[in-house]
Order: sequence, then structure tokens, then C-alpha cells
Amino acid sequence: METKTLRDNLQQGIYKVINPFVRALIRIGLTPNAVTTIGLLLNIGVAIIFIFGAEKTNRGDLSFVGWGGALVLFAGLFDMLDGQVARLGNMSSTFGALYDSVLDRYSELILFLGICYYLVSHHYFLSSLFAFIALMGSMMVSYTRARAEGLGIECKGGIMQRPERVVTIGVCAIACGITGHFIGGDYKVFMPGVSFHIFETMSIFTIPITIMAFMTNITAISRLRGAKKALEQKEKLAGTIPLGKAINFSVVLLTVLFSLANPIAANAQTTPGGDPSPLKFPVPKGIQNKLFYMQRDPNTNTIIYELNVNSSGILDKDNPVKVYWLRYQENGQREDLSYIQKKFAYGLQTKSIGNNEYELRLVSYKKFPLYLRKSELDNKYHVFATVNNKKIQLDRIFVRIEGGSFWIPNVKYVELKGASPTSGLQMLERIKI
Repeated sequence: METKTLRDNLQQGIYKVINPFVRALIRIGLTPNAVTTIGLLLNIGVAIIFIFGAEKTNRGDLSFVGWGGALVLFAGLFDMLDGQVARLGNMSSTFGALYDSVLDRYSELILFLGICYYLVSHHYFLSSLFAFIALMGSMMVSYTRARAEGLGIECKGGIMQRPERVVTIGVCAIACGITGHFIGGDYKVFMPGVSFHIFETMSIFTIPITIMAFMTNITAISRLRGAKKALEQKEKLAGTIPLGKAINFSVVLLTVLFSLANPIAANAQTTPGGDPSPLKFPVPKGIQNKLFYMQRDPNTNTIIYELNVNSSGILDKDNPVKVYWLRYQENGQREDLSYIQKKFAYGLQTKSIGNNEYELRLVSYKKFPLYLRKSELDNKYHVFATVNNKKIQLDRIFVRIEGGSFWIPNVKYVELKGASPTSGLQMLERIKI
């Protein structure tokens, strides 16, 4: 399990503060995409403020810089709200993630458009150049992550991610506007023997942007190096370790979960049809904290996802779910996942989203979220998912495979068995591939 950083802890603290507001947004019917759109509109407002300030004020009036910074921070709040609305409202979707990513890029481009326009109009030409370089770095930070994750590599981290950029621009712009109000926008500091001033009020805004120009590109390069190292390690493992059924089933999961996340690609059936598996699968018994289990042809070996609690029943918040085999083909003994199975096929990535709730993502397909939370019916932890626009409390995932090759198995359908989160009635969703 990854060690939590100061940034992660700070993010969780902010989530605890904003979660009541998030739930209020959910109650009034606001969707994640609507929240994302509001964030874009607010950033358009930021650009308008900077452009209006460039056209209507002189070089020494920094009031519009301060007001623009305040709106930057307010717009940045919606970057956090849309994700939380999706998670807490169980409204996550593949298109929603894409929509959020695209509009975030538009928001940042529009923000820097306004800043560059203001700086050029007031003849801060060198600072406008650094603002443009900061924009390039910002885009590359996001693109490097997106491209790496498209290749199956997690690519996060760095010291100038989007939240840091928003806070830097917003806080420094506000500080610049306030300082200009008290000491004047034309205040300058000269050094004896130097023919130009070494500091002016506007420097409170332009110096951090200059630093950002360097740090965003350093972050992008750092992510690129990290992705290169991860790809080389992945290729080395693929070349030296027999991946066998781990990678084989990873292909199955990718196919199945892509269909779950994209209903157009699958023919959904809400009632079980024919074509049952020729195998008789056992039902795991005697597992007190079982959340759900996964079974598939061509054998009865079963993957168990169990709540990870200690002897006192306390949940391990850093690793809330443990995953292991029940080898029914081999006398039913329990067996831990191998490193390859854990990293590329059956393992989970977990993230706390506040209020003792967790987001779970299968490592073989991270775009399909599951949620670990307490049920309103029995106040016990269960795993929930949204399939065919229906919420289901998961109990079993079954993948029907018939024929195909070892590397590209013929997946005929996937069944998700569970219960309604509100009524407790049994549910069975079949996705025909």
C-alpha cells in the first residue's frame, strides 16, 4: 500500500470540510458534469476580469488582478466538487471522467489567455513570456499523465499539479491586488548601481508565475521519467516472468469492464438467459467479512474480496480490502495473489473519499469505480457499483468464457449478482458481449 503524503492528507481534510456541501448539491439534483461546467464558466469569468482590467485600467491599478485571483480560487473549488459529487452520489461514468478532463484543459487555457492578455497590455512582456511557458508546462503535466495511463501506467505526483497551480495563481493574484491597494501599484525597489528596479508590486504576481513556468515543466519531465521507469519494469517482468493466467484473465477483465463502462458496446439483459457454464461453481462459505467474489471459466478457482479488519473488528483504513484465491481445483485451500496477479489482474487500488467510504478500482481497468461503504439496510460494509444505470450491492461477478485463444479468450457474457441497495431484493445483471 502506498504511503500517504502530506498532500493526500490535506486533500482528505478538505474533503471532510466540503462533503456536507457536496451532499447538498446532490440533493438538489446537480450532476458532476453540471459542476464541471460551472467551473468552466467561472474560469471564463476570470479571463473576462483580466481582459477588462487590461482595457479599462492603467498599469498601476492592480485591483482587477486581485479580483481575478479570488475568482480563480472559487472556480478551483469546483474542480474538487465535481469528483466528490460523482463519488458520493454514485454517479461516476467514463464519459464524466473524459468531460471533466477536457473542460479542465479548456479552463486552464482560458485562464492563461486572460493572464497573458493582461500582462501584454500593460507591457509586462517578459512576464507574459513566462506565463506562456507556464501554460505549456501545465498542459504537458496533464498530457503526460493521460498518455501514460493510456499505456497502463499510473503517472501521478510532482510538485506543480493542477491544485497547486490554481492555489499559486489565486493566492498570489489576491496578494498582489491587496498590496497594490495599500502601497500602490507603481511601488518599485531599486538597488544602487543597477539601472532598473529589482522589484515592483506586480512582482508579487509575476514572480510566482515565473517559478511556475519552471516547476510545471520539471513536473512534466519528472512524470515522463517515472513513466519510462515503470514501462521498462513492466516490459522486464513480461520478458522474464511467466505471466500465465494472470495476464490472460487481465485481458478478460479489460474486455468485460469496458463493456460495463460503455453500455453501447454490449447488449444488456436484466434477466439471466441461456448458455450457462458447463462447470458447477461452488459458493464460498464461512467467510465472515466477504464483500464479493469473482469466478470465471475455465475452472472453479475463485477470487475473494474480503473486508480487512483486525481481531477487534476495526477496519484497516490504509488497506480496507484484502484479495486472495480459494483454489477449489486444488482442495479449496486459500492462497495469496502473486505479485503479477496483484499488480496487473485482480488487485485493487483503494482511496478514502471521507466519511469512512472508499473508492475501489481494479488494477486491470481503473476507469470502472466501485465504492466501499456501509449499507443503510444493515449498517455493514458492502461494495456498490452502477451497472446499466442501476445501483447494485455486489455479491458475485461471473465471466462466461467459451473458446477463443489463450491470449484473447472469447468472453460471451458477464453476470453481476447482488442486491438492491434500497430494498435488499436480489438483482442479477447480465452483460452480453
